[in-house]
Amino acid sequence: MNNVELPFIREMFDAIAPKYDFLNRSLSLYQDVIWRRRAIASLKLGNGRHKKMLDVACGTCDMAIEAVRRTQGRLCVVATDFSFNMLALGKIKVAGEPHGKSISLAQGNGLALPSFDDAFDAVTIAFGIRNIMDRKGALKEFHRCLKTDGRVAVLELTTPTNKILKSLYLLYFQKVLPVIGGLFSKNRGAYTYLPESVLKFPSHAEFKAIMAEAGFTDVHARPMTFGIVTLFTGKKA
Repeated sequence: MNNVELPFIREMFDAIAPKYDFLNRSLSLYQDVIWRRRAIASLKLGNGRHKKMLDVACGTCDMAIEAVRRTQGRLCVVATDFSFNMLALGKIKVAGEPHGKSISLAQGNGLALPSFDDAFDAVTIAFGIRNIMDRKGALKEFHRCLKTDGRVAVLELTTPTNKILKSLYLLYFQKVLPVIGGLFSKNRGAYTYLPESVLKFPSHAEFKAIMAEAGFTDVHARPMTFGIVTLFTGKKA
């Protein structure tokens, strides 16, 4: 678990957990729901029967819940996160879902997943890979956990390439978002860290290269909502 930022990141997410879903929906204008649906669709799981998915950095289980809803509970999902408070909230949400019994929760780190060699048909991570310093190491873990022909979907906040959009985006991200996030979550530091981490995230080409180095083939980057989010996909050959 070679990640020096781990204690800070864990404490930050534990602190903002109670307002995490509300702020996700509000600050993205509910686009985060659409982004997750597209990520699940990219996995090509069909009706999900006899298939298993691993969701890393699951937060409050939005991705896991979307996956079992889409497959009407036929898909089995293992959802992991290193934040105890996020998992506690996720457990409550899963318990209220009609297909919640198809989701298993476990506390874990993306760099040191349980011994799931060749166990899953799909691996997902939404808005979590930028918080892991050793991204190639994490992607190698995802690759290890996948069956042959299994697919990965990495959903992440990114910076628009259009100059005008980028200027507006940075104005909102660096000046407005920390204030709004701080007001509602009482943790302005978390929403100051967010734009900093996004601006440091690799370009599409750079991250695709990291995925390829980790062993993935058929790697693609699909920008969404003017490029503020990108869906990176790959396959284990």
